[in-house]
Amino acid sequence: MQEPTIRVGIMYEKEISFELNGIYTLKQNGQAYSGKQVIKYQDNKIVFDGAVFDSEKFIFTPQNYKNSSFDLADVTIGIKFHWERKENQSFKGSLHFLCENDKLSAINVLKLEDYLASVISSEMKATSSMELLKAHAIISRSWLMAQVLKGEAIQFSEQTYQSTSETSNEIIKWYDREDHQNFNVCADDHCQRYQGITRQSNQAVLKAIEDTKGLVLVSDGAICDARFSKCCGGVSETFENVWEPKPHKYLQAITDSSNSALKYDLKNEAEASNWIKNSPDVFCNTNDKTILSQVLNDYDMETPDFFRWKIRYTQDELSELVNRKTGKNFGKIIDLIPIERGLSGRIIKLKIIGEKLSFTIGKELEIRKVLSESHLYSSNFILVRENDSTDFILKGAGWGHGVGLCQIGAAVMGANGYSHKEILLHYFKGASLEKRY
Repeated sequence: MQEPTIRVGIMYEKEISFELNGIYTLKQNGQAYSGKQVIKYQDNKIVFDGAVFDSEKFIFTPQNYKNSSFDLADVTIGIKFHWERKENQSFKGSLHFLCENDKLSAINVLKLEDYLASVISSEMKATSSMELLKAHAIISRSWLMAQVLKGEAIQFSEQTYQSTSETSNEIIKWYDREDHQNFNVCADDHCQRYQGITRQSNQAVLKAIEDTKGLVLVSDGAICDARFSKCCGGVSETFENVWEPKPHKYLQAITDSSNSALKYDLKNEAEASNWIKNSPDVFCNTNDKTILSQVLNDYDMETPDFFRWKIRYTQDELSELVNRKTGKNFGKIIDLIPIERGLSGRIIKLKIIGEKLSFTIGKELEIRKVLSESHLYSSNFILVRENDSTDFILKGAGWGHGVGLCQIGAAVMGANGYSHKEILLHYFKGASLEKRY
């Protein structure tokens, strides 16, 4: 097969300012444009250059793909995470504007390998070890191609895709990428970070992309849905405990060490508590600033306590937060009780007990959303209550969902001389590499 072209959702606003660095042709009217532009949403139409357009063919295509770029102003990154902020970003490829959800969606259309060069520099710093860069190029390529195939399968399926089940006393919900109907993936942490050529790739990144071009992880002939997170906290989680209940044999729970066999039953509350309270000797347990500065972007470095962390709420603070986030009237929150933990210790189902209501929520990201203004670092936590205090102290492990590759752990492996293949097969058991284009 040839190198695919993909569609990436970048930003969603009523009005978007952008600049075309080069000559671009607008498919809608065949005219050429360059320089600074402004586009507005109005009654499901696009207002641009003194005229009103439909959005189906509102695509700016560069006359010179290699040497042209476009800038988008005030792109929100880290949406609803604790590092959320806006920045101006630059991109290669074409720019498609669509009207959806009473806003404009700005979609970048470009070649897959160009997309990867940015992803690697957006998800981590381009100064990471070559073996880590190669490993991440392969998993990012694999994940993207798997999502494209999954999206096509959902689109042509006669069955409605369900990601929520709710009863009178429980809601179980997971967040994947099937809500992106008009593009393959989004540009933020919801999918994988893509910030265009703003995170300028260096020669090491370009070499990692070129050396692995077309290489993907496969299992039983199918491209692997190769997930990754910042820090697994010592044990990775299974796919089905975080997303849809469909096991992937290459996305299993492992200990993040040279001996990857599971050593503890972290589904057990006592063992999970002991695990979280301690500091096990695993790859991702590192304070090496040289390694961390290579794998974490500047705003990620604002999060120093990713391996083991603690957060404290007063009863009033937690009660207000949970009532607001769930839209339910719990009254004062009395207790948080884990109903089910995954193999990494992450809570899959959490029972919230209030004075007026008891209700169970899951899966892990729903729990993280409800218990934080942005996102709790992970759902792998225990509740600690001090003697006479009504405060809720959450002590936790890891940063992110914990499925697949652990970026901090992989960075340590790369720094310690492991090859990209060894890194990949550590986290994706039983998978193999295959060149697809």
